[in-house]
Amino acid sequence: MVVRRRAAPPTPWSRDLIEPQIDQSSYVHESSRVIGDVRMGAHVLVAPGTSIRADEGFPFYIGSGTNLQDGVVVHGLEKGRVVGDDGKSYSAWIGSDTCITHMALIHGPVYIGNNCFIGFRSTVFNARVGHGCIVMMHALIQDVEIPAGKYIPSGAIITNQQQADRLPDVQPEDEAFARHVVEVNEALLTGYQCAEDPSCLLSIRNKTTPRAMANGPISHADDHDLVGAMSLSPETVEQVRSLLRQGYSIGLEHADQRRYRSKSWLTAESIQGNREDQVLAALESRLGEFSGEYVRLIGIDTNAKRRVLEEIIQRPDGTAPTRTRNNKVVRAKTGSRSVPKANGTVQGDVADQVRNLLRQGYRIGTEHADARRYRSKSWLTCPQIQATREADVLAELNRCLADHAGEYVRLIGIDADAKRRVTEMIIQRPGESGSVSAASHASNGAVRNSSAGTIEGDMVQQVRDWLRQGLAIQAEHASTRRYRSKSWLTCDGFTATTESQIMAQVAQILADCPGEYVRIIAVDLNVKQRVGNMIIQRPGSESDPVRPATNSRPAAPAANGSNGYSNGVVRTGLAPEVQNQVRNLLRQGYTIGTEHADKRHFRAKSWQPCSPIQSTREADVFSHLEGCLAEHAGEYVRLLGIDAQAKRRVLEAIIQRP
Repeated sequence: MVVRRRAAPPTPWSRDLIEPQIDQSSYVHESSRVIGDVRMGAHVLVAPGTSIRADEGFPFYIGSGTNLQDGVVVHGLEKGRVVGDDGKSYSAWIGSDTCITHMALIHGPVYIGNNCFIGFRSTVFNARVGHGCIVMMHALIQDVEIPAGKYIPSGAIITNQQQADRLPDVQPEDEAFARHVVEVNEALLTGYQCAEDPSCLLSIRNKTTPRAMANGPISHADDHDLVGAMSLSPETVEQVRSLLRQGYSIGLEHADQRRYRSKSWLTAESIQGNREDQVLAALESRLGEFSGEYVRLIGIDTNAKRRVLEEIIQRPDGTAPTRTRNNKVVRAKTGSRSVPKANGTVQGDVADQVRNLLRQGYRIGTEHADARRYRSKSWLTCPQIQATREADVLAELNRCLADHAGEYVRLIGIDADAKRRVTEMIIQRPGESGSVSAASHASNGAVRNSSAGTIEGDMVQQVRDWLRQGLAIQAEHASTRRYRSKSWLTCDGFTATTESQIMAQVAQILADCPGEYVRIIAVDLNVKQRVGNMIIQRPGSESDPVRPATNSRPAAPAANGSNGYSNGVVRTGLAPEVQNQVRNLLRQGYTIGTEHADKRHFRAKSWQPCSPIQSTREADVFSHLEGCLAEHAGEYVRLLGIDAQAKRRVLEAIIQRP
């Protein structure tokens, strides 16, 4: 065996040029380095790429049967020592039968006891880790003393003694996992040593591992059970992934039994970052810190400053509420109520919406709220829907409707890549049976409503134009008092994305808001700005067909009765350069729009749209422009040229100043 070892270089604190002392039964891979005063016991395995460098702090001690896996670094500061089990002073002491796994950093002054396990990429510095401790992946242990037999979860940051004293004990299944790793590395040690000895290879091939001889063949299921016992529950992991995909932040609250009964939860230290592995590691760490207490997961919409999820993930006995799954449908206890079947329950617009979202590669989610939470817009997230097949998604939607009968339930479309919502649609309201039926549409494309008449004409055309420009449609309503004070209320659940769906939802809103003002809004989601609005209902107009309310003013007839034309020339009071600009835009097939702003809004660059211009005839456009200028006299007004196909603006020119 070639052992890459050498004496420490001469330095003011190391002048004796001491070389490593390695037992003949140990194995050091040729790509590893062992430098300086390192005392290595019997049957130690040093895997490829490991650096054990006692050139600053020394000596190091590595006990028998220990393995240091690929990429491990052991180093020590010149100052600072620990007392080993032999009563002597060391920069780094690693006990017997201990596993230091891939990429771990052990930096002196440090003491690690016997039968310990240090997980991947974990760091131990200026600390004592007692016998039989298990440190999982990506953990940091610094400036503390870990009592014997403690379990440190993945991602834990233990930097004060209070945290160390609150760590949970190692469980039998954890010990079994650590023993398994030791046995694997014992076999590897023997294999490396016998690699060039054919007789030794033959004996290895005919030999079974100690665990296999004692407990029978090793199965993959056994290994899964060992590892699975050391992580968050699958339901919690999926819930966290769902929240992160939607762009939410993760928080935790904890409570002992007294606080739990009084519902006075305490907020845990915030979880930073949005990477899944970091968040899951931090969660596992917090669960270890609050062992013996209730812990609940919080999903937070930081933009709206509200909670979207509250779910208990740990109880004082250390267990987490679990939900078993059958055919990807959550089976929770709901008393004697039977679960609605997927076919014939969620149908019509909801089924179409689900189908469209799935075709576009979006994920489906649901939220629920009682009447109080609905009024305050503090929805709670239902369990994440993992299915991507339409039938499975509809089945899980039915389950959610059944579980939250008597509450509001809304469907969420989620773009997991962009971490944003693409649609929100209320699919159940209190008092409904949980079945969602399709809205009826008139064959001619107009929407009929018993209280509001027919929505047609300019409004339909306006909706089409907005959709062509890639804008989202929303709706608002206001009583007469709110209308005068301009404090409109948003119509919840208006999330349709197609013309037919919008027409159906508008009809429903008109029926729900008789005797009120109702308007539709066009929103540019990219810049989060409103770009247009149209009043489609006013109080007292229920008996008449609903016509869009516009602020446009028709052009005054020309003196010669030619409707604004004289020898083919449009008569208008607009400046010649504005007329030429409009003509050029119309010739190129662009749509014309206008925006206005008072001085304060102009400084803030928050322009408001004027009434939309539907026509492409030059005379009509000039008439609309003159009406906008007259209506907003004393304000800034700007002309817009819009490429409806490319969904972008090609011109923004101010045509009036205060």
